[in-house]
Amino acid sequence: MAHGSGGPRASYMVLVSLLFMAAAEVGAGNFYQDFDVTWGGGDRARILGGGQLLSLSLDKVSGSGFRSKKEYLFGRIDMQLKLVAGNSAGTVTAYYLSSQGPTHDEIDFEFLGNLSGDPYILHTNVYTQGKGNREQQFYLWFDPTRNFHTYSVIWKPQHIIFLVDNTPIRVFKNAESIGVPFPKNQPMKIYSSLWNADDWATRGGLIKTDWSKAPFTAYYRNFQATACTWSSASSSCEIRRPSSSSGTTWQANELDANSRRRLRWVHKYFMIYDYCADINRFPQGIPVECKRSRF
Repeated sequence: MAHGSGGPRASYMVLVSLLFMAAAEVGAGNFYQDFDVTWGGGDRARILGGGQLLSLSLDKVSGSGFRSKKEYLFGRIDMQLKLVAGNSAGTVTAYYLSSQGPTHDEIDFEFLGNLSGDPYILHTNVYTQGKGNREQQFYLWFDPTRNFHTYSVIWKPQHIIFLVDNTPIRVFKNAESIGVPFPKNQPMKIYSSLWNADDWATRGGLIKTDWSKAPFTAYYRNFQATACTWSSASSSCEIRRPSSSSGTTWQANELDANSRRRLRWVHKYFMIYDYCADINRFPQGIPVECKRSRF
C-alpha cells in the first residue's frame, strides 16, 4: 500500500468532488469481483446467487471474514446487512474501512449481539493515525435481523458521515485546523467479519456465547461504491450506481436541514454512549473536537 502525502495526492483531494460529479454511473457490485474471503473459508464464508449474496458464519471453531480487492480514498460505500438472528450474545459483526500499519486510519461499524429479544448495539468509531477512542453507540429503531438494511459511510475531505437506511447517525468533521488528525492520506479497503467476542461484547462480557445456537450467520447484499480507487500510488474514479435510498446529499459539503433534523432525532432517542459526554473518562477535559458542533 502506498501511504504518505504530497503532490499527486494533494491534487487528487482538490479534484475529488469534481470527479464525483462528473463520473458516469454503472451497475451494482458483485461479491466474486469485488471481495476476497480472508479467513474461515469453506462453509463459513459463502458467496451465493451468482455473486449477489454473501454470508458469514461463526461456530465454535472459527469465525469468518472478507475484504475488498480495491482500496478507496474518499467516496460513498453502501452495504446491506441482515444480522445474526435469535440469541446473538457474544458475537460481533464488524463492517469497516481500514488502512494498514501502526498509524492506520479506520472507520468502524460494529454490531454487538445480544440475548433474544434484547436490542443490538451499533458501535461506531473513527481511528486516525492509529488512535481511536472516539466511540459512539446506538440502538436501532428496527430489528436488524428480520430484513436487510443499508449501512453507509460517506467519506470526504470535509467529514465522515455514518448512515443507516440513509438516515445520518454520526458526523465526524475534519478538525485539522484545531490539531485533530483526519483520515485523508491513507487509502482504505472494506472489511467485514463475524467473530466471537464474548469477553466484552454483551454486557461487558457477562453474557457468554451460547454455542448450542451455532452456527451464527449474517448476510450481505447490494454492495455499492461511489468512490475513487487507489492503485499503484495513483487514483482513478470508478463509480457504482447508488441505491435508490442513497439520494444526492453525499455530494454536498454539509448535511441539509432535513438530514440535520434526522441526526438530532437519532442522537436524542437512540444514542446510548458518546465519548464526548464521558467526563469521567477524560478528567483532563473532553477531546478538543467535542467542543465543536456536530450538527
